[in-house]
Amino acid sequence: MSSPAPVRTVQICRSCGGGAPVDVHFCPQCTKILTLGRHGDYFSYLGVPRKLNLDIVELEQKFRSLSRHFHPDYFYNATPAERRASLERSSYLNDAYRTIRLPISRIGYLLELEGFGTTSPGSASKEVPPALLEEVFALNEELDAARDLRREGAPAEGWQERLQRARQPIEAKRDAHELQLQELSARWDALVDANAGDQERRAVLGALRERVLERNYINNLLAGIERELTT
Repeated sequence: MSSPAPVRTVQICRSCGGGAPVDVHFCPQCTKILTLGRHGDYFSYLGVPRKLNLDIVELEQKFRSLSRHFHPDYFYNATPAERRASLERSSYLNDAYRTIRLPISRIGYLLELEGFGTTSPGSASKEVPPALLEEVFALNEELDAARDLRREGAPAEGWQERLQRARQPIEAKRDAHELQLQELSARWDALVDANAGDQERRAVLGALRERVLERNYINNLLAGIERELTT
């Protein structure tokens, strides 16, 4: 299965009937703001390449510039259609910036765009990822031992110390995953620059998806340890 190509279409201006590319916000013919209608994706909407390492300063500048152009205050005396278009574009812009601004949500959004399914934090599988089997086995042993100590009325310092020790290899695994995500992100950007083929892109996207899902699982494990420490 090939990765979906970026959506390219033409939007029609409801004011003059003229056509405009999907990533244009104002009609080239009559200069009226265009209704959101069909659009491309968050990357094209913000005018940035579909990459994972972005210039955050430039991204913020683009966001602020578009925010000023779309702000409903500038369309207070405009037609109802223009006011609605302003609200729609402002709302979509905020969603786009919120998603693209952070590296991990940017990766998740790219994977969804490319047809690699959900990688949201809540999508971590209940099945232990093979790469984490050893750490999860050791962690479960420590959790059981800590719970036994608590039931027996042992001092909190003892079982809390065991949990803190159990957390260390999980945190080390998370740090290793962060480095892997950075490396894979750089590889993806290099493939985009080289206009690489579908097979190479899919290999990197598959690895990214696997790392993100494992990262979500690791974060769930750490959250579980934190709950044990605070209850």
